[in-house]
Amino acid sequence: MKVIFNGELLEIQDTPASDKGWLPGQGIFETVKTVENAVYALDLHLDRAQKSARAISLKIPDRNEIEQAVDMLLKHVRESNGLLRISFSEHSDWLVVHLPYESSDAPLKLRIHPQKFSGSPYKQFPYTDRLKVMEQSKSAGFDDAIIVNTRGDICEGSVTNLMVHIENQWLTPPVEDGLLPGIMREILIANNLVKVQSIQLSQISNITSAFFLSSLRIAQPIASIEAYQLQVSHVFGQEIHALARKYSVG
Repeated sequence: MKVIFNGELLEIQDTPASDKGWLPGQGIFETVKTVENAVYALDLHLDRAQKSARAISLKIPDRNEIEQAVDMLLKHVRESNGLLRISFSEHSDWLVVHLPYESSDAPLKLRIHPQKFSGSPYKQFPYTDRLKVMEQSKSAGFDDAIIVNTRGDICEGSVTNLMVHIENQWLTPPVEDGLLPGIMREILIANNLVKVQSIQLSQISNITSAFFLSSLRIAQPIASIEAYQLQVSHVFGQEIHALARKYSVG
């Protein structure tokens, strides 16, 4: 598999990356959706990467160099539905990989993750703790989980942001409650489709509908949270997907 490592087109086995396209050590990364090799919202992802790098004093390449690397890789590795991951490590290495991605619109069955903790406002690797939350949920008979912080506020999914419908309005938690400011979340806030407001776990019975939001899933409906059954908002989901396409590829 060809990848871009430090600006060069190489076979992945000639880089320090794992066969799944992860760099060793720690760092930040962006995961971007591609459809027929068109990249969704790359500018917004690079904006976030630059802000994160500045916040944690991590040196990353010039934006033009990253964009050129993405263009080069897409010419050599084409996917009808893809996952483009751009990673920047603490060792000043950086990697771009383009992998196949199988999307799903199937409504999700969620649980509340039993351990309370807050997430990071930066998209960082290693990502094992978040993937472990999802794996534990699947082992318990669910598709995924909602994470709650130590104050009892609903934060996000294992690898997604969360949007819920309560009392005739769509809400998403603020970053201050301990979550990653996702790109799809940012797009919906900018278009006044969701209000930023803390959501207490005690409000779970008031949720009538919900979505997981992410750059890959866009908006995946939620069928249930624990024992609470939710309505699946197909029309609103289609509106979000259309907005994502408009924002990204016209």
